[in-house]
Amino acid sequence: MNKLNQQHPLINSEEESALKETLLDRFIRYAKVCTTSDPNAPGTPTSSGQWDLARMLKTELETLGIETELTSHCYLLARIPSNLPDGTPVPETIGFIAHLDTAHDVSGKDVNPCIVNNYNGETIILRGGLTLDPSTDAGLATAAGKTIVHADGATLLGADDKAGIAAIVSAADFLVSHDEIKHGPIEIIFTPDEETGRGLPELPRELIKSTRCYTLDGGAGGEFEIECFNAYSVEARFTGRAIHPGAARGVLVNAALMASHFASMLPRTESPEATDGYYGFYCLMDISGNHENASLKLIVRDFTHSGMERRIAALETFAQAVEAAFPGGFVTLDAKPSYYNMREKIEEHPEIIARLEEAAKNAGATFRLRPIRGGTDGARLTELGIPTPNIFTGGHNFHSRSEWLLVDDLISACRIVVELAAC
Repeated sequence: MNKLNQQHPLINSEEESALKETLLDRFIRYAKVCTTSDPNAPGTPTSSGQWDLARMLKTELETLGIETELTSHCYLLARIPSNLPDGTPVPETIGFIAHLDTAHDVSGKDVNPCIVNNYNGETIILRGGLTLDPSTDAGLATAAGKTIVHADGATLLGADDKAGIAAIVSAADFLVSHDEIKHGPIEIIFTPDEETGRGLPELPRELIKSTRCYTLDGGAGGEFEIECFNAYSVEARFTGRAIHPGAARGVLVNAALMASHFASMLPRTESPEATDGYYGFYCLMDISGNHENASLKLIVRDFTHSGMERRIAALETFAQAVEAAFPGGFVTLDAKPSYYNMREKIEEHPEIIARLEEAAKNAGATFRLRPIRGGTDGARLTELGIPTPNIFTGGHNFHSRSEWLLVDDLISACRIVVELAAC
């Protein structure tokens, strides 16, 4: 896309100091809102705190003069119209997306973000005996002299994805207050329940105007992602036969033990803690039950469709083996796709990747393509025909009590949004 009288960088060094303060303020305010999603709750959203944050953001955007719409399922849409001169061809709408919820793995209630200016490079002591240690955290080892924000050890921080929200809102604020930066139509999309894998089923697709989007939901600075796992959720249900233990010989079929036996067959070398890069995994998420009925939930990940087929076939074999080991017991498997690898569809639009690399260069950021060992709402949008690469936000150790954020990278992410939006 050609630039119209644009100077680089769009956010100069004098403005960056104010931007840092604004970004930090926004991130801290958003992080303190408990938006933990609940994978076991019905409906969308799965937690009331997501409504609280959505309404806060709606008010904030409207105060900036930006039109918003909050749907009945807590999708917040905002639009900034083109400010191109009359007679100038208006480009297609570009979208930026982030999610409202935080993961349920660790508490997100009463988050206490700790700001460390000019980090001294030493170990940080957290609550509960946890530490942030640069000798074991490569990202932290390079953060000396910079500003970081970390959780206090009692909760997660919520950079996934409050950092993405802060970058988008701050970029929108900058654009509407700098009319000299010419841009086409911009759409902002904040979604609920991304962490449960239920973030987009209720999305009103007919309301989305964007023909391309960018997710702000990544990690370390300079990392951009156009590919992700294929993801399935699997529930195995075990049916046994209950009877008093004293009369159990030859009769009892212990469904809870069947579930445990199935779990023990999951390859330890193909677990999340044993894999990285392009290696997929099986991950046990929940197991419960009694003698008569038990269930087990797991997620399955692989970068290729053939690899996913192999993994589902292996689970079916495990189920048959459990039935053989527990005569009279039955196992049923329910495997459902959550999202698919977005690489193939994004690569059909090389101009989107080229534009992203150009924006990174103009913002002074490095550009490294890497696979997401997870997924984003961008993967689902890509399936719907809206190519959506992912952009870093500067977060580290997501979904944990040792989560932290490098503020310089958050600033860089905000700059990239401004660059992408500009014509």
